[in-house]
Amino acid sequence: MPTMADVARSAGVSVATVSHVLNGTRPVLPHTRQAVLDAMDELGYTPNTLARSLVTSRTRSIGLAVSAISNPYFTEILQGVEAETLRHGYSLLIADPHDDPAHERKVVQLLHERRVDGMIVAPSAEPGELLAYLDRHRVPTVLLDRVVEGPPHFDQVCAENTGPTSLLVTHLAGLGHRRIGLVAGLPGLSTSGERLAGYRSGLTAAGLSYDEQLVAYGDSASAGAERATAALLSLADPPTALVTANNAMTIGALRALRDRGLSVPGDLALCCFDDFAWADLFSPRLTAIAQPSKELGAEAVRVLLARLAAPDRPAGTVRLPCTFVHRSSCGCAEPPARSTQFETSEKFEKFEKGPDS
Repeated sequence: MPTMADVARSAGVSVATVSHVLNGTRPVLPHTRQAVLDAMDELGYTPNTLARSLVTSRTRSIGLAVSAISNPYFTEILQGVEAETLRHGYSLLIADPHDDPAHERKVVQLLHERRVDGMIVAPSAEPGELLAYLDRHRVPTVLLDRVVEGPPHFDQVCAENTGPTSLLVTHLAGLGHRRIGLVAGLPGLSTSGERLAGYRSGLTAAGLSYDEQLVAYGDSASAGAERATAALLSLADPPTALVTANNAMTIGALRALRDRGLSVPGDLALCCFDDFAWADLFSPRLTAIAQPSKELGAEAVRVLLARLAAPDRPAGTVRLPCTFVHRSSCGCAEPPARSTQFETSEKFEKFEKGPDS
């Protein structure tokens, strides 16, 4: 196999220059860099990543810990992470924490022991032990999708949750509904809390009072949402419209309605948080809030690379806007193809991009 010395000889440069091109350890003139790359291509030279990591103390790898990788939402996030890491010449190691705090802590430690340069983590509802580990070991980390309250010690990337959920409620109220139920997510997750806050905000904006009987927790899972929807339908005065707080719970709610022979929107109007590729294959097609899943994943990588380039800058939070996708499960006539994007009203730090960005 060709060596760095072979590449140096072919390009007419020193072995040190080849090393700088490969490892980014020192600026190299553009024409010299191109000569090295051309020589590598001509000779079929493949860098030894293990040896390179010993020189740079970097493995050019990123750890990703997200639960429910089978969930279409997280699958799309994974696609965004993978594409962006590849674009910057990084490899990706993936682990599923299963939303279990003890398992979460274990898999993150395993990723850390593999010497990843940094991590992207969607924390569980009880992330205290995880965050303590990451902080203690000073692991460059971006919290993805689910954020932690208070002054952040870690960079965070998430979608806007409160405003879009409020919009679903006011949309249903505008159609005449006065008893609007919510199938809420797992307590303790920031996404669950923010969407519940959005639900309450929407009720207030529509002049409706909050009734805790109309909120049932589906624990962010299909089976839990099926039970929660059944409980709401069993009320003496059941809701006439329903908001489901993620795509898995939308499936559970639809299953509960089907088992009772109820139709959407004839018997109950439905709006959901999370759009997915086959949402418009349902009959009726689902009115939904679409999150920018792939862009969330890509932005998390960009923020992490910016952190690696500037380890001491203050941590910040980036929120990305969601889109209201208006279909017909809400009870509206099938609208023309259009969508509305909702920007967060809060101001968040925009990160300075590092040299790898």
